[in-house]
Amino acid sequence: MQVLAQVIFGVIFLIANYFMVKNILRIRKTILLGKDVSIEASSQRWKNVILIAFGQKKMFKKPLPALLHLFVYLGFLIVNLEMIEIIVDGFFGTHRVLFPLLGSLYSFCINTFEFFAAAVIVACLVFLIRRNLIKVPRFSGVEMTSKPIVDANLILVVEILLMVAFLSMNACDYLLQQAGHEHYTSVGRFFISSSLSPLFAGLSSEALVFIERFCWWFHIIGVLAFANYVFMESKHLHIFLAFVNTYFARTEPAGKLQSMESVTREVKLMLNIPVETTETTTEPGRFGAKEVNDLSWKNILDAFSCTECGRCTQQCPANLTGKKLSPRKIMMDTRRRAQDMMKGIESQGKEFSDGKSLLGDYISEGEIMACTTCNACVEACPVLINPVDIIVQLRQYKVMEESQAPASWNMMFSNVENNFAPWKFSPSDRFNWVQKLD
Repeated sequence: MQVLAQVIFGVIFLIANYFMVKNILRIRKTILLGKDVSIEASSQRWKNVILIAFGQKKMFKKPLPALLHLFVYLGFLIVNLEMIEIIVDGFFGTHRVLFPLLGSLYSFCINTFEFFAAAVIVACLVFLIRRNLIKVPRFSGVEMTSKPIVDANLILVVEILLMVAFLSMNACDYLLQQAGHEHYTSVGRFFISSSLSPLFAGLSSEALVFIERFCWWFHIIGVLAFANYVFMESKHLHIFLAFVNTYFARTEPAGKLQSMESVTREVKLMLNIPVETTETTTEPGRFGAKEVNDLSWKNILDAFSCTECGRCTQQCPANLTGKKLSPRKIMMDTRRRAQDMMKGIESQGKEFSDGKSLLGDYISEGEIMACTTCNACVEACPVLINPVDIIVQLRQYKVMEESQAPASWNMMFSNVENNFAPWKFSPSDRFNWVQKLD
């Protein structure tokens, strides 16, 4: 029976990891639909990873949710260290294999795991209440359809069940140790699970073994299923991509706009400014972006790293004044379009075309034109996502490719071209105001 359990465990573990690796490679291919950009390494990037991804520095602008999120985050990282022992026990049919190696340190580790497991349960319950009973405003919006709402609630419920299974497993294990049941080595008392043991005290040894084994299997299969779900469609992909995204985030000032190399070259030539011979002489490509593959891979990485927390939309002045723009929707639509394109490419090949595009079918002109490029959304994002960069590229396409700028913009463009200033007067008149000074 034990050998059969080991075989079943090995098959489940290998199948789960096969699909997880397959999903990870698929996400990588989807992100690489974007144009290549070179990003230089720097110490600031590692600083961002440590302070913002690991330390969650920007989350603490809202202390209560930040503290609860920290418990969930640390619980996810720390409690799952127990998975090392579970995996070894599963393959070799052992029980608490690390106890002889760690000795008294083992009890400290499990007690730490249990503390964070309990903290995760409390935090997830509070998050469920905030989402479904209190209904925090930033969790709503036109982009928050039933799918992202169900996704968020599902993950919270699963995390609670996994932690309950972990504590119940240890509680039954403790009672079986006390009873001297074979296979259950005495490893000592764990504070939280032993406090729960009275809930199971009246059960027979057979029932305790069944519950302990059920919770053990539920925990390992639940974690493997959770990992696969996250790498398919869930917003909780940010658990892993937050570290990557903060490393590759812009280190220059957020308000600095990126010049298009092809335009810069043409302007230099027009003004008789020497052009470096290393610069490309090929015909310029599309100005701005209309489709996902016009964006950079970093833009698509931003979209996949989005936590859907709504802090960006909550801080957006355009959204606050009733405009259509929601930076969260921009990121969610970009991710959705990238996923749709990858599905099409997988089924129809590289020449896939469904007659749709990111700009127009997913993101409207009204949304991108409402942006003031103030970067409030960039400042608010806890993982350094940059919706403004995508918005600006989409707007560049509308203005430079389709010549569809608002009338007030066209007037400003004309004034800049003719008068070298946004205002309608000649350069010679620009300092007439000084004549009124004393």
